[in-house]
Amino acid sequence: MKNSLGSTLAYIIMLTLSLLHGEDFTFLRQVDTPDPYVKEGVLLFIDLNQTNPDIVLLFDFDLKASSDYVFRRIDSKESDSYHNAKVHYLYLIYPLKAGDIDIDFRLTKRVTNDESVAYSFSGDRDNVKGLVTKDSNITLPPLKLHVKPLPKGTTLVGDFTLTYALQKKEAVAYEPISFRVTLKGRGYPSLLASLFPKKVPFTLFTEKPIVQKSHSKRGTFSTIVYPMALSSDRNFTTLPITIHAFDPKKERAYTLKVPPETIHIKPIDVNALVDKVDTPPPLHTNWQWLGSVLGYLLAFVSGFATAWFLKWHKRAALPSGHPLEVKIDNAQDKKALLQLLLAQQGPRFSTVIEKLERDLYGKERYTLTSLKKEAKEQLQ
Repeated sequence: MKNSLGSTLAYIIMLTLSLLHGEDFTFLRQVDTPDPYVKEGVLLFIDLNQTNPDIVLLFDFDLKASSDYVFRRIDSKESDSYHNAKVHYLYLIYPLKAGDIDIDFRLTKRVTNDESVAYSFSGDRDNVKGLVTKDSNITLPPLKLHVKPLPKGTTLVGDFTLTYALQKKEAVAYEPISFRVTLKGRGYPSLLASLFPKKVPFTLFTEKPIVQKSHSKRGTFSTIVYPMALSSDRNFTTLPITIHAFDPKKERAYTLKVPPETIHIKPIDVNALVDKVDTPPPLHTNWQWLGSVLGYLLAFVSGFATAWFLKWHKRAALPSGHPLEVKIDNAQDKKALLQLLLAQQGPRFSTVIEKLERDLYGKERYTLTSLKKEAKEQLQ
């Protein structure tokens, strides 16, 4: 635990630092951790109190943006009563690099009088006059922080837990398996670029992480969910997930892990998806048709008329056509349809497959009826 005499003295100095500016106001700043680690949350308290009752005083205060740190104002209390302005701000700061860094301030002192304030509100509610003030930019000395480096290889800073949920451990070939990893805790809210390496022994579908976070005096509490889906045509084992973390409050390095999981894949029976006979037998030359041409023409006209009549009625229970059409119609849901189309060879159904994947694992939505119709159109 951090308890050095130097840190304690530095904290007392920061806590009691008060600056007087032209006897108009006092400026007090204090931090809870003057020597934080990189990405450790630091609370900064700011108090501005008017001391000159002869003027009407307003403050415009904030921290200056910098690549050395990020900050967020998490509390604000202002009392703009005439001749006795008081302002209290609370900031949460995360230093981003090791070494000595300066937290810079921006302060504008705005001075006016009672007559100007009364004049500014003399119009009606739709015609409020501008408040005339004499503005002065006040230069405040920066707040210096001595930022300590993190242990080598640290990815997360704070107190976090890592959990995961695997939909199933047995599936058929090409069936997408839902896999969700949840990172939860208090600390610097880092978004991990990827949980798995680029090359994995399975097909990986990823979505944008779902982030929820809140800020308070205790720091930033966040829940980050990484939704994914895994798919393969053979047995595979997921790669382990290992994240090296550091808790600056306890000065403790620790490791978050997701163990590998073995998924058993049942191959698809191709014969169950597509009829064994792909094409009808070739036609043999037979000149007997010349004697029956009128009969064929009559049959053609009759068949055409019948088809025209039947299109206004319901289709038969077992429609004719391509043998795969019946299997497309019998697909119970989108996952079953995707599994059926993935088992077909060639790029014929690539457009429908892409729509199914965007529907199941993305934000686009299609009806099952429209997807079946588009798939059957590819059979023509």
